[in-house]
Amino acid sequence: MNILKLGIPKGSLENNTVDLFKKAGWRITYDSRSYFPDIDDPEISCTLVRAQEMSRYIEDGHLDLGLTGIDWILENNSDVVAVQDLVYSKVSTRQARWVLVVRDDSPVRSIEDMEGKHISTELVNFTKRYFAEKNIKVSVEFSWGATEAKV
Repeated sequence: MNILKLGIPKGSLENNTVDLFKKAGWRITYDSRSYFPDIDDPEISCTLVRAQEMSRYIEDGHLDLGLTGIDWILENNSDVVAVQDLVYSKVSTRQARWVLVVRDDSPVRSIEDMEGKHISTELVNFTKRYFAEKNIKVSVEFSWGATEAKV
C-alpha cells in the first residue's frame, strides 16, 4: 500500500489545520513533543513542518502534499502546484494581504518612490525579485517578525 505523506504546518496554523481535517472527517492526534501526528487513516502519514519550509519538502519529494501559504511558495521559488486556496489563518477566516508600509510622514507614495530605500521583511527572496522585476534598486534585510513595528 502506498502511504500519502501529508505535511501539517507547525506553529500558528497547526490547530486550525487539525480542526480543518476534523471537519473533513479525519481525526489527527499527537503528543506536543512529537513531529509525527497520528491520523485515523492507515493510508496517510503526517509530519509537522514549519509552513516556511513546506513547499521545499514537497518539491524535494519528502512529502506528497502539505498546507502552506502562497507567500512561502513564492519566497522559496518552489516548483509545486497549488491545488486549492484555503482561506484561513491563525486569527481569522479572511484572506491575508501583503502590504508595503511606510510612516505617515514618509514621502513614499508609490512603489517607484522606494528607489534606494531599505526594506525589512520575512520574504527576502520574493521581495528582491519583485523590485528587480520593476528595476527599482532597494536594500532588503530579513525581519524576524513584528515587521510593522520597524517602520
